[in-house]
Amino acid sequence: MLKLWHGTIVLAVAALITKILSVFYRIPYQNIVGDVGFYIYQQVYPIYAVMMALATSGYPVVISKLIAERVEENDEQGVFDVLRTSFFVLSAIGMFFFFSLYIGGGKLAKWMGDEQLTSLLQVVAFSFLLFPFLAVLRGYFQGRNNMVPTAISQVVEQSVRVATIIGFSYILLRKGHTLYEAGAGAIFGSVTGGFAALFVLTAYWLKSGMRQQRKGVEKRLVRYLLVQGLIVCVANMVLTLTQLVDALTLLSLLKESGVSERAAQALKGVYDRGQPLIQLGTVVATSFSFTLVPLIAGAKKRGEQTFILEKTRLSVRVGMVVGMGATFGLAALIRPTNVMLFENDAGSSSLAVLVLSIFFTTMSLTMSAILQGIGSEWGAVLSVGIAVSCKWIGNVLFVPFFGINGAAVATLVSYMGMALFLYRMLVRTIGVKPVYKKEIYWTLRAALVMVVVLTLYIWVTKQWGESRFGAACQALSGVLLGGVVYIIMVFKEKLFSPHEVAFFPFGEKLRIFLLKMGDKR
Repeated sequence: MLKLWHGTIVLAVAALITKILSVFYRIPYQNIVGDVGFYIYQQVYPIYAVMMALATSGYPVVISKLIAERVEENDEQGVFDVLRTSFFVLSAIGMFFFFSLYIGGGKLAKWMGDEQLTSLLQVVAFSFLLFPFLAVLRGYFQGRNNMVPTAISQVVEQSVRVATIIGFSYILLRKGHTLYEAGAGAIFGSVTGGFAALFVLTAYWLKSGMRQQRKGVEKRLVRYLLVQGLIVCVANMVLTLTQLVDALTLLSLLKESGVSERAAQALKGVYDRGQPLIQLGTVVATSFSFTLVPLIAGAKKRGEQTFILEKTRLSVRVGMVVGMGATFGLAALIRPTNVMLFENDAGSSSLAVLVLSIFFTTMSLTMSAILQGIGSEWGAVLSVGIAVSCKWIGNVLFVPFFGINGAAVATLVSYMGMALFLYRMLVRTIGVKPVYKKEIYWTLRAALVMVVVLTLYIWVTKQWGESRFGAACQALSGVLLGGVVYIIMVFKEKLFSPHEVAFFPFGEKLRIFLLKMGDKR
């Protein structure tokens, strides 16, 4: 059990590091290539993100479960049967995506509204050839409770990829290449990162001394891998799929509304500034609430219903509190943050709307993880379908009239619809409301106090925002001020008991602090 928990922590830390790298590399990249260059990259990025989901959080989980069952039974032949069948199925999937993108890249680029994206789509196609190797090897090691190879391979993959993106884009532009060629160089990071991860995993595989045993494909596993893999992947891909909807529709809708092609590309690039902000806010918020999900899954196996209810409520409450704080705080500081990160305040109004979706995204991801933990995977999948449908319809309805502000509203509505659906599903599944009205009111009151303080602070320091350095000072000091005010208000409202905060990072210190403050619950 101790080894299992250690492995879970190792994977969680690796996932956090890779997510942080995934957020922050886009800032220097945008500074190098500008808004149009950022648009070019962001059009193709969601397709790479689909591959990453398949190779990291999707199929390795499914394969590891199958292998763990056979390891428990000391069935080594069964382990190899799973590996061989998995590799066969995933190779077929990888080849399908490769040929679809490489041969059909021109048609897909035309659908996106920019045929010059063809070469980038063909480059990203090669990453799908690496996907079966990465997914099977990660699933194998995870199935044996050895999370270190997976964790190291993820961090190495992302590090090499980020270095390739920044290095190639800078060098290519310095040598006079076009933004599309620089974008292709950046997308090539998906291939270099994949090879780096494969090198790490292969080294661990050879070190393990395992050798394949000859046997055919097990047909009964094929259907399981296809169905269960699809469920796990789709349930955790909502951020990627909503970005894919924007990649497929936004540029065309902007041009159809009368915006010139170059202006539409720049607007899409400005709009895409919001994606790292949403990811950053979501990573921070869910890193707290997700720590409780493994406890809930374990309690489900043991049949401890009371524990499930307690920790489900705590998980949702944590997601609500941290998500609302991140949402309102970032919205209040959006202009100086925009200038600090992206050199100017273009698109601040649409970014302000976009960051409001952090709250609903956080709640959705938290509740989706809980439902998966207690065995309701299809509910999580349906919620993603609702979000993607709302996003597509919202873009079609709002973008022709409101431009990128309309796309931001469509994103907000899509995550709101997903969160409401999951909330109803969770209430139906556990039989009680995971959060009470008074807790929502207390959290909202704390957030509004923070917004008032930050609004006054921005007004007092408005002269700072005239330069990028001043905006950075304004944004960073505002984060510190807003965070302190919000935390004080949250603990003043007694939203968490000393016993509950013990489950948080630095929980013991927080518990002692609350006890000293007189909270005896």
